[in-house]
Amino acid sequence: MNLKERQWVIGSILLIMTLIFLGRLAQLQLAPGPWRDYAARLTEEREIIDAARGMILDRNSEIFMTNIASYDITFVPRQGKLAGGFDTSDLSGVLQMSQKQLKENIQKADDYASYRPSAIRKQIPAEEYAKASGELWRFPGLQTKRRAIRTNPSGMASQILGEYRETDREDLLSGIGYELGDYKGKSGIELHYENSLRGHRGVKYHIVDVRNDFREPLSDGQLDTLPIPGSDIMLTLDLELQSYGEHLMQGKRGAIVAIEPSTGEILTIVSAPTFATDLLTGLERGRHYDSLLRDPSKPLFNRTVRATYRPGSIFKMIQGLIALDEGVIHPESRIVCNRNIIGCHGQHSFDNLQEAIVHSCNPYFHEVMKRMVQSGKSENIFKDASEGLSRWTPRIKQFGLGTNLGGILPGLRSGSVPDTALYDRMYGTKRWAYSTIYSISIGEGELLTTPVHMANLAAIMANRGWYRTPHSVLDVGGKGKPEHLDSLVHTGVSDYAFGPIVNAMQTVIESAQGTGRKARVPGITVCGKTGTVQDGERQTHSVFMAFAPRDNPQIALSVYVENAGSGGDWAAPIASLIIEKYLTGEVTQSAKEQLILSATYPFPEH
Repeated sequence: MNLKERQWVIGSILLIMTLIFLGRLAQLQLAPGPWRDYAARLTEEREIIDAARGMILDRNSEIFMTNIASYDITFVPRQGKLAGGFDTSDLSGVLQMSQKQLKENIQKADDYASYRPSAIRKQIPAEEYAKASGELWRFPGLQTKRRAIRTNPSGMASQILGEYRETDREDLLSGIGYELGDYKGKSGIELHYENSLRGHRGVKYHIVDVRNDFREPLSDGQLDTLPIPGSDIMLTLDLELQSYGEHLMQGKRGAIVAIEPSTGEILTIVSAPTFATDLLTGLERGRHYDSLLRDPSKPLFNRTVRATYRPGSIFKMIQGLIALDEGVIHPESRIVCNRNIIGCHGQHSFDNLQEAIVHSCNPYFHEVMKRMVQSGKSENIFKDASEGLSRWTPRIKQFGLGTNLGGILPGLRSGSVPDTALYDRMYGTKRWAYSTIYSISIGEGELLTTPVHMANLAAIMANRGWYRTPHSVLDVGGKGKPEHLDSLVHTGVSDYAFGPIVNAMQTVIESAQGTGRKARVPGITVCGKTGTVQDGERQTHSVFMAFAPRDNPQIALSVYVENAGSGGDWAAPIASLIIEKYLTGEVTQSAKEQLILSATYPFPEH
């Protein structure tokens, strides 16, 4: 090869190498890829700006849940190392945490990402941060992130409001966009309306140097976005009434649920015992949660929507309504109080419908249901009972029992209304008759309801046959009540059937022989029904449901006091105080109020 040829070969090789180099350089600069992304991470920093979470208000715009400032102290391990480190014993004193815990958190931060900030102390209250902030500059690599935490100034309605806490693994893997260290609603209203409350985060982009120090905004801030605050949620609850209800239920176990009959709006929803919402926020959350979880009275358990009780004697009114509507009885139908069939109490022997409700006569409603279920349409008693119950069960469910009432209330259990399938499983197909299942005629046996279902039943009685699905939200983000919260539901019972039942409910309160005398309210006509609900071998639950006033009702409610005896002893007077407080704004029955406040669980046997 001559000299000229060698020059051409060498020149070609140099040209090819130059082109390869320029091509690769262009690829790194212009084309997407892992190396370009890596370079960007070394020079660009993204700062997340949290959106203000929406507040939760009562129906009068009083605050249930709002936000207060707290501070997270974060640490960038690489910055600390480049600056030569710092004295951890000194920093632990400033941050008021143990040196051991501080070292563990610093090591976790280094293991996670040495060039990115990781929290080493979370949710420092504003007052505590103010004391420490003047010292933080002495510790290289430390940064401060302002974070809002939830607070409930009143401490009321904790179970229905729910919990707001740090995301877990399930949230991070959900694909919704949560990141490590984010917070979200985990139960109750906070969870049910998470998408409305959380808002949208903002982002700031800026250039940093190799030491992660800020240099300048990226693209003059043109890529930055501002956070969009979350929507405020206005509840149907009345904070003052909620506070009074929780006050009355101190030291007791049970529930109060009050509804505005015409709208289905829940006015108060008390589960007792309760707890202060703020116990489950901040650094002490874990300790408080464990304590509440171990408490035998179960304050974390929302009895209003999760506890299922037998309806007891209150259920007799539904039996009477359906029997009237189907023509099985009429208001003056009298039935012998045959206590050899089923036990009863009180001085009565041959009641009509109204008297049977006032006296809560068990044999009367045993016979009423027998006429509906074991009607004699088939000669085979097993087939007859099965066909009768198949007609009976759907009619009971039209009152909302055994349903989730539209699925509007977070966590509401449906309870249970027995059907033929249940008894076929229990006893075998066509191997049971009315004599096997008669306990449900008086609200016992396999019937289960929640306090919300019983308050809704009171609303049905107040409206004479219809209800709007119970709900707890009045407005979201100033746009009004969400659609389909208050669907109208008819029970299918004729209006005329309610007359004698409502008359009986008034007599239960006003008669000298009525079991609900303690539910009287001065100047207000109250209609109600007591219930004494069995609880195994323990003392019975005291149960009461009512509405008031009789004409143009404004409130319908149920009250449950666990293991407190008969419905007239404790549940009825509590209902009386709630009704008076809501309708008049004050309580004049001071002796009754003091008696209730002094009563605590466990109640003495009667």
